[in-house]
Amino acid sequence: MRWSSFVAVGDSFTEGMDDALPSGAYRGWADLVAARLAQEGPLRYANLAVRGKKFDAVVDEQVPATLRMRPDLVSFAAGGNDVLRRKVDLPRLIDRFDEIVRMLRASGADVLLFQFADFGARLPGKALMRARTQTMNEAVRAAAKRHGAHIVDMHGDRTLDDPRLWSIDRLHLNAAGHRRVAAHALEALGVPPEPGWRAALPPAVPAPWLDRRKADALWVREHLAPWVRRRLTGRSSGDGRLAKRPELLPFD
Repeated sequence: MRWSSFVAVGDSFTEGMDDALPSGAYRGWADLVAARLAQEGPLRYANLAVRGKKFDAVVDEQVPATLRMRPDLVSFAAGGNDVLRRKVDLPRLIDRFDEIVRMLRASGADVLLFQFADFGARLPGKALMRARTQTMNEAVRAAAKRHGAHIVDMHGDRTLDDPRLWSIDRLHLNAAGHRRVAAHALEALGVPPEPGWRAALPPAVPAPWLDRRKADALWVREHLAPWVRRRLTGRSSGDGRLAKRPELLPFD
């Protein structure tokens, strides 16, 4: 099947952090998927994702705009920022997730969903993060089966556990990680990805203990502490930001 219009919905994962271009803008897996789909024929593409957005904000701000565009294909990935919070109402989130997938499918669009990778493995509270991730992933798979959506099983790809596919903040994919996710997404859609996007990594060389402790201290100072400050003050990294590609326009 070929799609003529694609809208990507979500948070920083779909916005493309931390796959930085020389201009400073972010590319990411969704842009890579759009580029590959555009090779099959003319494609209009919008990316409504904004970093830091929790599930309700993604749904309330992005889904109505998506439905108005009436695309052939929608990617929907949200809830990661909720899972990271100290308190989250998972049963309510899961119920609403299922309803949104049903709504998107009822619009006539094909829908692409994602099971989370084990991003909590590099963060404090990994046991809690893993339990929540498992619950969400089971709900995503159930919704995909119930409503006939395509699904990307990031959690089942053990290569995505490799820190070399993640940025220095330990939360977002780097360029290589986004390429790998783009390959998974295209394969889920039945489209061959670019060669090499899922290439095996060479054996890792363990870093010396002192280097790892220095990296931990840098991460706490540059990434964890600012994140905690934003939580305590009720701010988000996405405050005041607009979607990088808010209109459904031809992809070049």
